[in-house]
Amino acid sequence: MRVKIVTDRKTTQQIASGPIVSAAHLADGALPALSEMEFALVILGNAYQRWIARGTAAAGGDGLSSMEVQILHAVNHRERDKSQADLCMMFNIEDTHVVAYALKKLEALKLVEPGRRGKEKTARITQAGADLCLGYREIREKLLVESVRTLGLDENRISEIAALMRVMSGQYDQASRAAASY
Repeated sequence: MRVKIVTDRKTTQQIASGPIVSAAHLADGALPALSEMEFALVILGNAYQRWIARGTAAAGGDGLSSMEVQILHAVNHRERDKSQADLCMMFNIEDTHVVAYALKKLEALKLVEPGRRGKEKTARITQAGADLCLGYREIREKLLVESVRTLGLDENRISEIAALMRVMSGQYDQASRAAASY
């Protein structure tokens, strides 16, 4: 596909158009749209991680990584204690050390505190952690939600895309298991 671009009133350029990908050799396969989605996920993921770290810093949580922020919000979710296994399952994280490190850092900052569920160690939100989560929510509403709402996106469509992303995560998990024994 070619698109005509008017650069000024006298000149035009012809540029190739197609899927926007990071690796054309992957888009040459049977499903180019999958490569386009993968590249979009990478860009979105990096932007999201940068946003949550900076948004949290703006709310008073300087020095937290995006993973630590995600763990903090998950521990705060519904005010229920969460185990390391719960958090790994929730975020589909294989490397338990990532979650363990985040919990230790959050405990050291007094944003979460340790608890117990039988023999299992858990984490629960502290008042300081809950306050930081609320501060982040206020910043998020002002700086992100207001801006996204001006785009006029259909909330049902956003939910459909999120559901598709969760379904696709299962496809990637299955392919990953298959690759492990390939």
